[in-house]
Amino acid sequence: MKELKYLNKYFKKYWLKLLLGVIITIIARIFSLVMPSYVKKSIEVIEDFSADQLLEQEARGLLLEYILIILATALLSGLFTFLMRQTIINVSRYIEYDLKNEVFDHYQYLNLNFYKKNRTGDLMNRISEDINQVRLYAGPAIMYGMNALTLFACLIPLMFIKAPTIALYTIAPFPILSFLIYNISKIIHKRSTKVQEFLSRLSTFTQESFSGVAVIKAYGLEPKIHDDVETLASEGKSKSVDLAKVDAWFFPLMILLIGVSNIFVIYIGGKQYMNGEIDSIGIIAEFILYVNMLTWPVAIVGWLTSIVQRAEASQKRINEFLKEEPEIRNEVDESTPIEGKIEFRNVSFTYEDTEITALKNLSFTVHPGETVAILGKTGSGKSTVLELIARLYDVSGGEILIDDVPIKNLNLFSLREAIGTVPQDAFLFSDSISNNIKFGKNNATDEEVVTVAKNAVVHENIIGFSKQYDTVLGERGITLSGGQKQRVSIARALLKDPRIYLFDDCLSAVDTETEEEILNNLKQASQNRTTLIVSHRVSSAKNADKILVLEDGQLIQQGTHEELNAIEGYYKELYLNQLSEKEN
Repeated sequence: MKELKYLNKYFKKYWLKLLLGVIITIIARIFSLVMPSYVKKSIEVIEDFSADQLLEQEARGLLLEYILIILATALLSGLFTFLMRQTIINVSRYIEYDLKNEVFDHYQYLNLNFYKKNRTGDLMNRISEDINQVRLYAGPAIMYGMNALTLFACLIPLMFIKAPTIALYTIAPFPILSFLIYNISKIIHKRSTKVQEFLSRLSTFTQESFSGVAVIKAYGLEPKIHDDVETLASEGKSKSVDLAKVDAWFFPLMILLIGVSNIFVIYIGGKQYMNGEIDSIGIIAEFILYVNMLTWPVAIVGWLTSIVQRAEASQKRINEFLKEEPEIRNEVDESTPIEGKIEFRNVSFTYEDTEITALKNLSFTVHPGETVAILGKTGSGKSTVLELIARLYDVSGGEILIDDVPIKNLNLFSLREAIGTVPQDAFLFSDSISNNIKFGKNNATDEEVVTVAKNAVVHENIIGFSKQYDTVLGERGITLSGGQKQRVSIARALLKDPRIYLFDDCLSAVDTETEEEILNNLKQASQNRTTLIVSHRVSSAKNADKILVLEDGQLIQQGTHEELNAIEGYYKELYLNQLSEKEN
């Protein structure tokens, strides 16, 4: 249970509720122990009446008294059992809530490399299915475990006090039970881990299939995907059945051993009664009730073992990610204001997952309020420049300065708060269009939303929908076209009104006329704001204050449109090619 030690901090947090639950559990079990002794007394009353030692009226009075006591203690035991569930089970829900938040927060702080190495389905499974398994340990397992422990602690000594010989035979099967549980639980642990790992694979496959359903349909791959799912499901069935086969041994073994205990009670007790070693047959009835009271706690041992083993396997998977340290750390606690000057000094960067060197000794300076365009072939490092400015990655070599301060010496949240970014692959949430735009500024008014939508030239498209700005988008914004998604993403950045704009080829899916209109609006909206525009089109770059041309991560040209067009090179060639295409 070493992995489950991670939960100790939550148990300490809710120790008062847990302690109250333990006290209530003990009280509930003490009341439940009253009933068997009064059943014994009731039988003794009947025996005494049969032997003419009690009058009928006296016997009836005693029976009524004992029955009322049995009913009262049963009701009180039930009431405290209810309170026990309300305390301990509630604690498990609090722990589930805290753990899910902790895992989700940790996910958010991990760097992009983490998400390149791990699949979304696996991440989702660990925060849902795995945490649910842990919750069963933190609540029901503790509650039933404490219940069983209390019964054993109170009942077994009581049994030895009342009839040592019968008690000894009654608990004789328990060591055998312990041995079986120990061996079976090891098998359960291994098979539980395999089941949880499989569930992550299945979640990943189905999530990717649903996200890529358009591609699947376009290529007519539904039969193949169905076969793949069937193969996965068959594998999962096999693993789950293997686990169920082991689980299936528990309850039959428990019931068998409890049955053996009952036989011992009847046989040994009956023999002692006939030999005069016990003075009342009521003791046999009392012990049968004791054994049956132990049936559930003994049977639950198997279930508890299974739950603990599953929780151990799940918590181990959760801990694997919680132990992941974010590479991008906020080194400065106090906020740091951002004006917008950006300087790259011999910056080099290599992606960890692919080991591709995207930038090589890159140097340039962007002054506050300047608009700089970055052009180059695919894979030249354009997008990497923007990712480094937002500090989604840290440089492999060299240094980036913002307002003449090394980027690592800035408050990370202040830096990102000062940046409005529009990625090439615009991501929209399954929410209303209005809320997607407000993602950049939650407290924005409807008028502000409409204004930025007009600047992004997407307003006319939005009001064409039946619900206009209240239109709820499909997952990843599938309701909109590629160009519409890009323009909604631009509106989102404009609404934020940051100090630095980062546009990553965000006009690739719009026509040239719409592009020209958006660029003119952006020029007005981004006045006195530092703006970097990554593009494949000269039309997006020609009005910039400065143009940087990259090739294989190195700066090969820089200057204004007029300066670069006046000399032979990549920029002039690109301009003439695109001009020719436009004329044709």
